[in-house]
Amino acid sequence: MDPVRNPYAPGAGQRPPELAGRGRELDVFDVVLERIARGRPERSLMLTGLRGVGKTVLLNTLRSEAINHLWGTGKIEARPDQSLRRPIAAALHMAVRELAPRHRAPDRIDAFLGVLKAFAQRSTPTGRGGAAPRLRDRWQPGIDVPASSGRADSGDIEIDLVELLSDAAAVATDVGTGIAIFIDEMQDVDAEDVSALCAACHELSQLGAPLIVVGAGLPHLPAVLSAAKSYSERLYRYQRIDRLDRIAADQALCAPAEREEVEYEQKALDLLYEKSGGYPYFVQAYGKATWDHAPRSPITAADVRVAAPEAEAELAVGFFGSRFERATPAEREYMRAMATLALVDGEEGGRDDMDAAVPTAEIARALGRKPASLSPARDALIKKGLIYSGERGTVAFTVPHFGRYLRTQPA
Repeated sequence: MDPVRNPYAPGAGQRPPELAGRGRELDVFDVVLERIARGRPERSLMLTGLRGVGKTVLLNTLRSEAINHLWGTGKIEARPDQSLRRPIAAALHMAVRELAPRHRAPDRIDAFLGVLKAFAQRSTPTGRGGAAPRLRDRWQPGIDVPASSGRADSGDIEIDLVELLSDAAAVATDVGTGIAIFIDEMQDVDAEDVSALCAACHELSQLGAPLIVVGAGLPHLPAVLSAAKSYSERLYRYQRIDRLDRIAADQALCAPAEREEVEYEQKALDLLYEKSGGYPYFVQAYGKATWDHAPRSPITAADVRVAAPEAEAELAVGFFGSRFERATPAEREYMRAMATLALVDGEEGGRDDMDAAVPTAEIARALGRKPASLSPARDALIKKGLIYSGERGTVAFTVPHFGRYLRTQPA
């Protein structure tokens, strides 16, 4: 098989050659866009799921759909301990620039940009004793109009964000379209900023304003939002993004291959689904390795067996190992206990279902420690995005098959 023609694309956020199994999510988003275009009320959207299920790919695809509907769009990736002011300002700047050529009143655009600049500059830190900020902190949002005063510049992120997004929605209304802000890794948004974002979405939904937030995050994102505002359970439309079913996984493999005039034997597809578990990232990884090792079409189960160790070795380094290396010895001990308990709790032979949660009390018992003494390790692992707590008193891995990987590593 010609490796140059290999169609598979295992990569972080990289769109696969065939976006299989996501038709329902795309249809839901199309309905949201159409309802807002007709002045109907609609909720913002939150995508949740484990790593490797294609949340970022889907987020980018939804953004493309919004652009096709002539919406203004902007996208950010949240980072821990980073204020939302600068990235949300940059995203809105991009969205309004997309709408500006169709606006009949340039002064309205300039007025909004003045508010946006004032909002963004409130994040500029000052030195000790009120001194001027250091050069590296003198950030400018790249907006040519002067900053306005008295709107979205109070310094209270909740007040400012409500005012800013309301003004942005008004610009979209003038053009007869909408604005969508896409936020990846949304579970990493600071608690104060999450609260402000929920308050702004709440205000916009009450006004029927044409601005929505589309977020993507780990499975505990709903709990993060609920902790910020109790009404967030009703504020957003939640969609859980899971592994592909067998039909969709086969489509993800076969459709790109058919375009290259290559076929798979049924037993090869059976084995590929068993190896990948239907997780989109793993489907692409095993598909790519199998293509490179297969001598000819049709691809056989023997080809898959020969290629699987290479795919697993690459995953061990790039997908699992890079995350494992970020953990301290104490954190690795905690995760190994989790992995052992996941195996004990599974079916005979060891079920490796990373959606299954492990009670923190059992982890403490397995390590012979008091639960309180393990809290620093648990909290650090959550902050690093390696585990999550979907329910009180339990934790689970954010990465599929991570427990299986850990059980192969020397203590």
